[in-house]
Amino acid sequence: MRKIKNLVIGGIENKIFNLILFTVVLICVALWAVTTYQGNMLSQLTEQTGERQREAIAAISDSVMEQVVEQSMGRTTRLEARIADELFSGLKTRVEMLGSYALKLYSDPQAAPQMPYDGPDPAHNGEVTAQLILADGVDGADPDLAFRLGVAANLSDMMVSLFGASAETNSCFIALPEGAFLVTDDRSATKYDAAGNPVSYDPRTRPWYQQAVEAGGLIFTDVEVDAFTGDIGIVCAMPVYVGGRLEAVVGSDLFLTAMQSAVQASDENGGYLCVINRNGHTVFSPKTEGPFRVVQGSEAVDLRQSGNAELSALVNDAMTGETDVRRITLEDGSCYAIGVPMPTVGWVLLSVFSEEMAAQPTAMLQDSYRQIEAEAKAEYRVQSGHSRTTFNVLLAVAALLVLGGAVVLGKRIVRPLNTITKRIAELGETNLEFKMEDVYRTGDEIEVLAESFAALSHKTVEYVGEVKRVTAEKERIGTELQMATRIQAAMLPHIFPAFPDRPEMDIYAVMDPAKEVGGDFYDYFLIDNDHLCMVMADVSGKGVPAALFMMASKIIIQSCAMLGQSAGEILTKTNEAICSNNAEQMFVTVWLGILELSTGKLTAANAGHEYPVVKRPGGRFELLHDRHGFVIGGLEGVRYTEYGLRLEPGSKLFVYTDGVAEATNAAKELFGTERMLDALNEDANAAPQQILKNVRGAVDGFVQGAEQFDDLTMLCLEYKGPTA
Repeated sequence: MRKIKNLVIGGIENKIFNLILFTVVLICVALWAVTTYQGNMLSQLTEQTGERQREAIAAISDSVMEQVVEQSMGRTTRLEARIADELFSGLKTRVEMLGSYALKLYSDPQAAPQMPYDGPDPAHNGEVTAQLILADGVDGADPDLAFRLGVAANLSDMMVSLFGASAETNSCFIALPEGAFLVTDDRSATKYDAAGNPVSYDPRTRPWYQQAVEAGGLIFTDVEVDAFTGDIGIVCAMPVYVGGRLEAVVGSDLFLTAMQSAVQASDENGGYLCVINRNGHTVFSPKTEGPFRVVQGSEAVDLRQSGNAELSALVNDAMTGETDVRRITLEDGSCYAIGVPMPTVGWVLLSVFSEEMAAQPTAMLQDSYRQIEAEAKAEYRVQSGHSRTTFNVLLAVAALLVLGGAVVLGKRIVRPLNTITKRIAELGETNLEFKMEDVYRTGDEIEVLAESFAALSHKTVEYVGEVKRVTAEKERIGTELQMATRIQAAMLPHIFPAFPDRPEMDIYAVMDPAKEVGGDFYDYFLIDNDHLCMVMADVSGKGVPAALFMMASKIIIQSCAMLGQSAGEILTKTNEAICSNNAEQMFVTVWLGILELSTGKLTAANAGHEYPVVKRPGGRFELLHDRHGFVIGGLEGVRYTEYGLRLEPGSKLFVYTDGVAEATNAAKELFGTERMLDALNEDANAAPQQILKNVRGAVDGFVQGAEQFDDLTMLCLEYKGPTA
């Protein structure tokens, strides 16, 4: 030990100083090492966590956006295609009604009254009128032609009524092979040229006339330019033959300018619509370049044979049924696409959406995350610098407290970081949210970092929760539709044998809706002890609206029948009740029969429904071509006539809806009436239940799993005769 002035070297004081100095240096080195280690660990943790968050955001966002695109495109495209197809289906129905009435008139023209007709009158422009136009060289004064025109004029009132059925209707018409054209519209002035002279018009030269005659049945043309207005539209026409002779061609057409405008306006935000006709040609499209540009005439490209294999497969598949959402590559890049058919005309609606636009939300979310992460790092660096300065000042002023301060500060730093690391490691599919805890509230960059993690995690959980909520809503709607299906089935008689204590008869019926709920229905009930009422009906349209209309129609028919009225009176009263409050302009075809059980006498009336099928004892099932009245709900003031026939013991009656004869296979072939009769006669002596199974088996074997668009309903009655 040496003493230099007042400084003692090697003494206790020096040792204590050295110990304190050594302790301070050791503590400083230790704290520096710990701080450096924790800082590096925190940086690595931040980078790793940020990378995991970015990967999770990208994966979840891509998955969710793909589902949203598929669901949104599928739902929107199906809705647009269904709306368009309903227009064409309504057009088809109107033409079939005109054809049915024209066939009835020309089957017995002598019995039809001679109705007046006249040429177009400009004074009536804007009014819906029937106007006669003749081809060049046709003599309107010819007696034979005048007689046939008087018969055709019986269609005038119906054509006027059907013209108002749709705002897009251009006209309704009937053309005679002699070159006469009776058309109904509200544009009389267009039938005159600029000099004020009436124009001539030869329907026999028009594509719709030639195609209908060549096909021998109902046809839809491609898009045409109207001869009188110059607007684009589509024509539905069908020939009327009597005894193999062409008597007339009836038809109606629709303006397609609204459809064209809607497609042109669809090109926005990376998506657009295209309409493809049955020849694979683009009819409407907002694109002026590429495979979807509209080209007229022989230059039009058949997309079914496109050099783009993905596009060709999509169009071909869409022609036969709705496709899934697919990725295809076009000239302007990769995109999502879906095709939905319009089965009535054989067209396809394509919806296309840019994959680049679909990926933008994910990119925006990642950019936002990177910005927040960069701000958090900058804030961390600022707070870290402040902490170091504060630490150095405190170390110089309170060196004796540095050990305790170092321990406290170490715990303050390490414990929140360890907790953050643990909570992040616990994140998974069932626990996606990182939440703030009191241990993170340190008032420094650790709290800032924890708050950043918590904010990003909360946004991710909210995003996933919204996806789950939308999914749950879809499931709820599906459950309600299932309940509606059960309610509808419960409203129809479904307990068999239906009348176990009535040996005079055996009856069986089935109804299989094309959707969850349908518009077909059947009914049978005893009006009194000796009269059985049977009903077979088909409501226009499909789905829930048709089901509601079906329920109302069934109740009204049964109520009228229980009043003891005749078959014709029941349909007349029912039509009055439905027409009085039919704002949606729906209608229903009905066959109604009342069987007197003691005698076998059947009194029936038909409101636009399918022909019934009757089997006599020892015979075969044959169509009964009964007289048809107009559909229920179509026109006010219609009175329905009835007819009668007698069922001998052992006779059978089969009634059905058009879903049987119009069942379609994958090749778009109809099951047809002849196949139905073959199925009925496969075991004509079987019980009603077995007969319906035979028919259903034949239909299923024919369609072979192809999607059906109409309900399938059948009823069979076997009359066994009065009891002794």
